[in-house]
Amino acid sequence: MNAPLSDADIQSQVFGIIAKQAKIDAATLKPESTLKDLGVASLDAIEVIFDIEEHFDVTFPDQGTNFDTDTVQHLIDAVRSALDAKAAGPEAAA
Repeated sequence: MNAPLSDADIQSQVFGIIAKQAKIDAATLKPESTLKDLGVASLDAIEVIFDIEEHFDVTFPDQGTNFDTDTVQHLIDAVRSALDAKAAGPEAAA
C-alpha cells in the first residue's frame, strides 16, 4: 500500500495540473485563487477537474462546483477528502 500523500504533496500536484491547463507558472498559484482569477474558462475548468480525478484516481461527487468562486484550496481539500474516503474503503461510504 502506498503511503498517504501529505497536504503539501497534494497542493504541489494540484498546482501542477492547474498550471498546465491554464498555461501559467505553478509558482504564481495561490490557494486563495479561483480558477476564474487564473483565466481558466468553464470548459477548461471541467478539464482541470477531470485531470485531477484521473491523476489521483478519485471521483468527486457532483456538488455543483462554482468555478468563479471556489478556490484552488477548495480543490485541494476535495482531493484530500476523496483520498481519505478511498483509503477508508467502501464500508466507510455505506
